[in-house]
Amino acid sequence: MGKIRNAERTRRKILDAAKEEFFAKGNSGARIESIAKRAGLNKQLIYHYFKGKDELINETIADFTSSIPTENLILPANPVNIAEFRYNVNKEHLMDFLKFTAWEAIDQVPKNTNGEESRKKVLQSFVKDMTSKQEMGLVPEELDPSLITLMISSLTIYPLLYSNVTRMITGLEAEDPEFQKKWEEFLHLISERIFKMEPK
Repeated sequence: MGKIRNAERTRRKILDAAKEEFFAKGNSGARIESIAKRAGLNKQLIYHYFKGKDELINETIADFTSSIPTENLILPANPVNIAEFRYNVNKEHLMDFLKFTAWEAIDQVPKNTNGEESRKKVLQSFVKDMTSKQEMGLVPEELDPSLITLMISSLTIYPLLYSNVTRMITGLEAEDPEFQKKWEEFLHLISERIFKMEPK
């Protein structure tokens, strides 16, 4: 039992260190040597637990997505509130991960890496939720649920991730409470325009 617990602790140290490294530097910038240093472990020990960098990043992202509290993934029943909800979850809980996705866009990494499958499950659950709401008559029939989900993702990520663009356009920093309040109100207002319908 002691060996099992030690192995679990070591694996946990590696995953925690890998998350810090990947989220700070992206896939291309991250180094196994740096992850080992962050974890306070020998580099060879990482290869004992993970075959290489690709497996490690997949496991790291899968571990991260599984650690997100359930309440942050369950969308509001009223679609009018979804964009505002997702914006607040992103702002309060996912900023480090969102910065990693910016690195990822620059890296142009191969498919099926960077925990793509585990992330796809989360995003597809949002599409399924929107589809279900459309079937209940809460979402206009002519709107594609996957495109609505992409739109909401864009509106709730871009202003946070590209704070300099937010400042140049609005005169306010993305971290400024005044901007955040205005953006929440704006997200709610446009959501009302899109989704305010009577159930079937």
